[in-house]
Amino acid sequence: MKALVTGVNGQLGFDVMNELAKRGYEAIGSDITDTNENFDKYVSLDITNKELVNKTIKEINPDVVVHCAAWTAVDLAEDDDKVEKVRAVNAKGTENIALTCKELDCKMIYISTDYVFDGQGETPWQPDCKDYKPLNVYGQTKLEGELAVSSNLDKYFIVRIAWVFGINGKNFIKTMLNVGKTHDQVTVVCDQIGTPTYTYDLARLLVDMAESDKYGYYHATNEGGYISWYDFTVEIYKQAGYQTKVKPVTTAEYGISKARRPFNSRLDKSKLVENGFEPLPTWQNALSRYLKEIEY
Repeated sequence: MKALVTGVNGQLGFDVMNELAKRGYEAIGSDITDTNENFDKYVSLDITNKELVNKTIKEINPDVVVHCAAWTAVDLAEDDDKVEKVRAVNAKGTENIALTCKELDCKMIYISTDYVFDGQGETPWQPDCKDYKPLNVYGQTKLEGELAVSSNLDKYFIVRIAWVFGINGKNFIKTMLNVGKTHDQVTVVCDQIGTPTYTYDLARLLVDMAESDKYGYYHATNEGGYISWYDFTVEIYKQAGYQTKVKPVTTAEYGISKARRPFNSRLDKSKLVENGFEPLPTWQNALSRYLKEIEY
């Protein structure tokens, strides 16, 4: 199997490349930068350039494109001068890739987000739910990316994830570890509920999917139950051996961010097992392994 992976400068793309290599597959990485010292096979690719996308993917002629590249700066996306840039990457860029995959009749795996939903209620979101009501520009443009994939392709996986952490980039765990070093107490919201996703574990699942033809919409986060950001921080400090106190507050008490966040990020993952995929390990176990990975 030959795979093209977009966004390999990020957390997930990095781990997908390593998982493909581990299984002996040919993996070509791509991102916006000219070079990447982590991978032998790498091409610079601006996914907003339709002609370049078409030319590059046709030259590679992959069996699958794992599309991890995205604009993920959620608050920055709300700026008036950024909205069209975000749309160009998350929606049009995804459409450019999907159209070329259609020409080549190759598989496409698109990484999406719980932000395509409005985050209301307490019922876990089903992968095939079409009750989309994104709260912010990021969620809206990721939804547009989903629709570009599903409307153009038959051989696709749309995989929604949440609360991502991995070795290659910034994330909530790294932030809280740094803050906890210099503060006796930290304040964390307790009314946004979801489950973390360790990119090392997710990469394994995505390659499992690439090896299959069980196409469709999926939700994939680590197991271990639904938690708040407050709960997550408490466990981070416990496993890291910090004495830092964690104070729970509501989103309203914490203060409004530029982009509205969903309160309910619970994703139902039962479809994975129904279609023969192995669920991800618990988030508690993932956190333990991650702290070792970053040598903490």
